Amino acid sequence: MSGRVAALVAALAVVVCAPGCTSSSEKREKPESSPAAPYRGNRGYDLPDGPFTREGTVVTATCSMGARYAGVNVEAWDAERWELRGTRNFFIPVDAAFSNVSGVKEVNSPLVELCGVSKYSPSPYEVDDLEYVTPRVRALFDLAFTRMAVVLRDPDDTRTSHVGYVESGGNADDFVRLGEGAGADEQNAVMSPDGRAVWFTYRTAEGEYRIGSRQAEGDHRLSDEGPASGHELPLAVSGKPAVAVQANMVRLAPSGRRLTATVPKLFGHVFDTLGSSGTLTARSARSAVLLSGCLGIVGWVDDKRVLCRNKAGSFRTVDARSGRPEGATVAVVREEEGLAAQGMVVSPDGEKFIAAVHLPNDRSGDRGGSTDFRVVSTSGEGPATPVFRQGLSNNSVFVEWW
Repeated sequence: MSGRVAALVAALAVVVCAPGCTSSSEKREKPESSPAAPYRGNRGYDLPDGPFTREGTVVTATCSMGARYAGVNVEAWDAERWELRGTRNFFIPVDAAFSNVSGVKEVNSPLVELCGVSKYSPSPYEVDDLEYVTPRVRALFDLAFTRMAVVLRDPDDTRTSHVGYVESGGNADDFVRLGEGAGADEQNAVMSPDGRAVWFTYRTAEGEYRIGSRQAEGDHRLSDEGPASGHELPLAVSGKPAVAVQANMVRLAPSGRRLTATVPKLFGHVFDTLGSSGTLTARSARSAVLLSGCLGIVGWVDDKRVLCRNKAGSFRTVDARSGRPEGATVAVVREEEGLAAQGMVVSPDGEKFIAAVHLPNDRSGDRGGSTDFRVVSTSGEGPATPVFRQGLSNNSVFVEWW
């Protein structure tokens, strides 16, 4: 398997691209009494009106690899009829880290999570449940899905890695390398909400780990943003001005004032948003809320409640203030099916969520294989709706529901 992936890296060619369209940059505000859309936590940014930001849209990201190419297809789907609204393609440059194979520098990157994980190749991160994977992959893109962050290995120096980004609809040459210099160790590349900067973790010449950013335009010089705990945890960037938090399962509340997150050896699931970039600490956790029985965080049902997957494999809404479960337990699969379910995104009105159903401990399966996706009520009422569409596979991740 690793030899095949290495061959793909050496033989990348042009991906045929079909960019999606965008139009005006008119800001779409709704009255405060209406359900809060997921971007409300980033409401300082104007979103273009297009198929990838329109209300009632679900966005997926799928890694596609062939004998002579590798790329990420981002697709916008009508959430009711499941008709395709638009497609954007991101060509993966030849030097980009989209898999970790023997003989090359290992890199922590959500792109490796999306493209390079299979039953033969583990995730670069400690946990690869979909509740963990989804926010990591979402962070690769800006809010409007126009740019994708990448980590680029230096072909002449196996110790060096730099960050960069790819424009949608481009080809093999349409990427920007933001860093230069031998010996740099930049990983965990993600985009800022407005797509104007790439954020990442890096190691200084003295061996200290930090969070940094580089502007997409201009001289790309390094801006130090704050302390990092290493490369093991991913980044998520949100707010205006942008702030990065280093943690897992980071999901911003609709108000933008709180977020869900987990950090090893740190108590709590719901934290106040940070005033500056960094990793969560014991001080951050003083007012954190522990969500009872929560194994995986699917998303915010509203500004006060979070949908969780519990240890039994079912789902339940949990009060984000008290940490106590409330409402009905939602079982996506029956015990006799012998299957497991993991959640990815919650609808903006909090009434539905999307889950992937697969064999236990085998989410990846064979590359490109089929996966049972289901739209499920967060209240447990009514039957689940299956989602079978051409282009979706077990490599697909549902990353946004507007």
